[in-house]
Amino acid sequence: MIELLAALSASAAAGMRIALPLLLIGLLQTDLWSRVPFLSRFSPQWMVGILVSWSLFELFASKNVLGQRILNFIQLVCSPFVGAIMGIAIAQATDAPEWLVGLIGVTGGLLALVLQLVQVGWFYRLQGLPIWAIFFQDILCISLVVFAFDAPQQGGLIALLLLWLAIRSSKQWYQWYTAPNQPKQPDRSRRHKRNPD
Repeated sequence: MIELLAALSASAAAGMRIALPLLLIGLLQTDLWSRVPFLSRFSPQWMVGILVSWSLFELFASKNVLGQRILNFIQLVCSPFVGAIMGIAIAQATDAPEWLVGLIGVTGGLLALVLQLVQVGWFYRLQGLPIWAIFFQDILCISLVVFAFDAPQQGGLIALLLLWLAIRSSKQWYQWYTAPNQPKQPDRSRRHKRNPD
């Protein structure tokens, strides 16, 4: 159970960022990415350079609407794979049974995809996420990776809470979309007008 909670914590981080969790999971281990699936095939020097560069791009690009739009597309495609990698890496680090590692990988990938879909949905509904929400995502992403190693129970509970919030959000979107006589886009035709036509 502890292995599953730790893996969920790490996979939830992949539902917010792509490179930052992978960078942290390598730096928090003494053998870097040697036990991380797929990444273990590459040189650690190359991995550090690529992940640091991409993490900086994520951190800075996410602070404006155009950058968020680009990141949403990339993260939506990559988040299931990164979530699976994160889940498998944590499960292997905690010496989970072999049959459980594959199941944790699939679960982690699905969790990361769901969280990323929710993030994309809020982005398009709000026409861009506010800056305070972006900073909160960065802090939460880092915290979830650290919790996966040091406090897996707390990290797993936070991941389950995020999943619950994602389900609640999807229900709210459905009610908002199906509500009768509900304008789906704000009417800007009379904005900044003082005199009647």
